[in-house]
Formats: sequence, structure tokens, C-alpha cells
Amino acid sequence: MLESTRKIIALIKAVPPGRVSSYRDIALAAGMPGGARQVARVLHSLSGKEGLPWHRIIRAGGGIALPPGGGLELQAALLRSEGVEVSPSGRVDMSRFALGQAGK
Repeated sequence: MLESTRKIIALIKAVPPGRVSSYRDIALAAGMPGGARQVARVLHSLSGKEGLPWHRIIRAGGGIALPPGGGLELQAALLRSEGVEVSPSGRVDMSRFALGQAGK
């Protein structure tokens, strides 16, 4: 496994319940500017095998990337079960729930 993949996995696992991070922020923390798509690939291919909390990773603007009927509802339900407020359209207030933000 590549070192960059190991870093991404460790960073995703570090996002605690009740918090979210973005594909972009995980990539930046892993030293991969512009690597948001790589984070998405790791989530897609290794979430089950590595036990990743995939549902805690969302778009930088606060939106769930999965489409309605294609996973949005499940991801929103998992986030809500951890206390994260998710709008009916699948948006999260990053100023309140993003890892490293004040107030949490």
C-alpha cells in the first residue's frame, strides 16, 4: 500500500463521531494538494476493508457528494445518528461540524 494511501486512511479514521471533514481537507492534511479525487478513490475502494467512517467525509462546501437514491439518504442518516445536522438536501454546516472548527 502506498504511503499516501496510508496517510489518507489514518486521517479518515481520525474524524470522530459527530464531526465531518472534506475530501479536500483530508487531501491537504495528507500533503496532497489537489488530491480530493484520490481521497474519494480510497473511500470507494477501501472503506469496507479498512473500516473507514466514510460517511463523515463530504464536499468542502458542506454537501454530501452521493446523489439522492444513490447513497445520500444513508449517509445523511448515519451523520444524523451521530448528532450532525443534515438538511433535507444533504448539506452540513461546516462552521459547526467540520473537524477543527470552533464550537465543537
